[in-house]
Amino acid sequence: MQELVVLSKALSDINRLKIVTLIQREKELCVCELSDTLRLSQPLISRHLKQLKAANILSSKKAGKWMIYTITSNPSTLLTTYLKVLQQSQETLSPIKRCNAR
Repeated sequence: MQELVVLSKALSDINRLKIVTLIQREKELCVCELSDTLRLSQPLISRHLKQLKAANILSSKKAGKWMIYTITSNPSTLLTTYLKVLQQSQETLSPIKRCNAR
């Protein structure tokens, strides 16, 4: 029951849903790509990413000076169900605006 509460809270914001959906579609993204694509400030994107990591939805790795975000490698059954639903709306989101420097 607790996992349902944690995931539901983390995915209760439209921007966090978009972030997860874009990362799922693209496999990995950095903060600047999410910020440019969603037209949200980098601090706001970072706050959303922190919440998604705390809920064990996303994981990250450092690549040079960039932090790269991916869907967690061992998603729970509940998260897998959420991801299947989100996958249906992937094509409704904008194409990624790639970082020139990455």
